[in-house]
Amino acid sequence: MADKQPTIETQTNPRGIPVAPFVDNVADYVSSRTEVESTLRSFQEMISKYQFMEVNTSRRAAGLREKIPDIKKTLEMVRFLKLRRDSTTPSSLETNFELNDTLYARAAVDPEDTEEVYLWLGANVMLAYPIGEAQGMLDEKLSAAQLSLANCDEDLEFLREQITTLEVATARVYNWDVVQRRKDNPDEMEK
Repeated sequence: MADKQPTIETQTNPRGIPVAPFVDNVADYVSSRTEVESTLRSFQEMISKYQFMEVNTSRRAAGLREKIPDIKKTLEMVRFLKLRRDSTTPSSLETNFELNDTLYARAAVDPEDTEEVYLWLGANVMLAYPIGEAQGMLDEKLSAAQLSLANCDEDLEFLREQITTLEVATARVYNWDVVQRRKDNPDEMEK
């Protein structure tokens, strides 16, 4: 029967980002001075990976911060149309709607005849939804975007903590190595 290799479990945050190793006692962490260079290289590599994750998470958070107001604005308009449609005093309303970033058109909308709305899904795709379904979808989309933004903010804080932990660990290992070298060659340090 083959021996099973023990599995090493790495601690992670809720989205699977690994926790950086904390070096409490450098002498225990680095078993010999020959391991110092590889340990320092390993720490620098981990810092680079955390910084890469930080940049990507920041971009994702920025995109969400941009999308959330648009979703809220669209949801507000869908709710307004639904409210006007359900009201007992039907009246046409005149509005300007956006065709492009700087191009608007004037339209008269009769809320009573408005059964569906058209929503941009992205990638130049627009779809028609019944008003109630559009409101439900936008509510879900808004809550998902807000949750994702909260997760991004939490991950950014976590990543910054891990980078700081590794920077401190790097300094501790480096300083330990300097002290060991001084102990081994006290004559060289006096020159």
